[in-house]
Amino acid sequence: MTALSEVLAPLPTTMPGLEELRIDLHQHPELSSHETRTNAKLSGLLTGFGYTVHEVGGGIVGVLANGDGPTVLMRSDTDALPVTEQSGLPWASTATAVDDSGNTVGLMHACGHDVHMASLIGAAELLARGRAFWKGTFIALFQPAEETAAGAKAMVAAGLTDVIPTPDVALAQHVFGMEAGAVFIAPGRIMACADSIRVTVHGVGSHGSMPNLGVDPVVVAAAIVQRLQGIVSRELAPGTQAVVTVGSVQAGTKSNIIPDRATLLINTRAYSEEVRDAIVTAIERIVRAECQASRCPREPEFEYYDQFPFTTNDDATTATVTAALRAHFGDDRVRELERLAGSEDFSTIPAAFGTPYTFWGFGGFPAGEQPGNHSPFFAPVQQPTLSTGTEAIVAAALAFLAPEEH
Repeated sequence: MTALSEVLAPLPTTMPGLEELRIDLHQHPELSSHETRTNAKLSGLLTGFGYTVHEVGGGIVGVLANGDGPTVLMRSDTDALPVTEQSGLPWASTATAVDDSGNTVGLMHACGHDVHMASLIGAAELLARGRAFWKGTFIALFQPAEETAAGAKAMVAAGLTDVIPTPDVALAQHVFGMEAGAVFIAPGRIMACADSIRVTVHGVGSHGSMPNLGVDPVVVAAAIVQRLQGIVSRELAPGTQAVVTVGSVQAGTKSNIIPDRATLLINTRAYSEEVRDAIVTAIERIVRAECQASRCPREPEFEYYDQFPFTTNDDATTATVTAALRAHFGDDRVRELERLAGSEDFSTIPAAFGTPYTFWGFGGFPAGEQPGNHSPFFAPVQQPTLSTGTEAIVAAALAFLAPEEH
């Protein structure tokens, strides 16, 4: 038997507990940077498995040292989203919370982080129980606030690189609205960078019956929204992958009052710094021009936030992990990951260590029933999702921790 088969042997007996854990996490989601109950749950489990546990920058890190050998870090994210669940599951989330703006919002693991946590806990337990079959150090890192791009930065800023051993490789995975049981991986740049921009345009308030006495920021905002649609279609070369989305426009309180300002929330995606800079330059140019054309009394304001780095898989690390996944799952279940417009902050962690990394996806839905991440219907099926996520971590980790036996 191989090291992988030996380490995975107890999985049928541990899986019922993982399914219960996933349900518990799903029913108790917590907003970004508020993962208090989640952290306590994860910390207790890791301690019980024999890991040395550290709390760093709002996250939890378990370190399992098992003799001389490479160090492998596996990351899971932990935060939920302000989404009201509509999955219809008997264990659907009914939780609510007050967000940082003081609004009461529904809460849901609408991006599968509950699956990520349960899978990593499952792998952490199996690797602890199977220490006789591998050598080195395994690090299970549970990161907060992925959805706001704040969590990885917070852990690094809190001294993560001084708290844990420097990993030789860093790994991460994500469940998507793809076929359950399948795994998706590819080398190179697989996910876009992202920027969120809060734009405030200033007008002059007036009565709705006297628009000539004011400057209407609603009209300015509408013109900006329309003009922004031309950036990707008319300013970037055909075939360039990029996204500019206006996700929110807010202005005014009453139908017969012209307000004095409007706020737009814009999100951008790009696959190169050149395109990223071109998009940002175009947005600022268009906003300023529309404000000038409309006689706005003040310059517009731009606030950049929730900024995500690129995700670019290391070729050699990805080749090793891909080979391990194919050896375990078979060629039919391991497929090429097409470039995604989504974004991740995971790469901030290996970048802080100067460590190569790879990031892969796995499916969580039956064929034909595949909602997008962040949907109120995004609730991956228990199986084969959890078993796939858990086995993928163990197979990838042992490709480095037990390379001769794998």
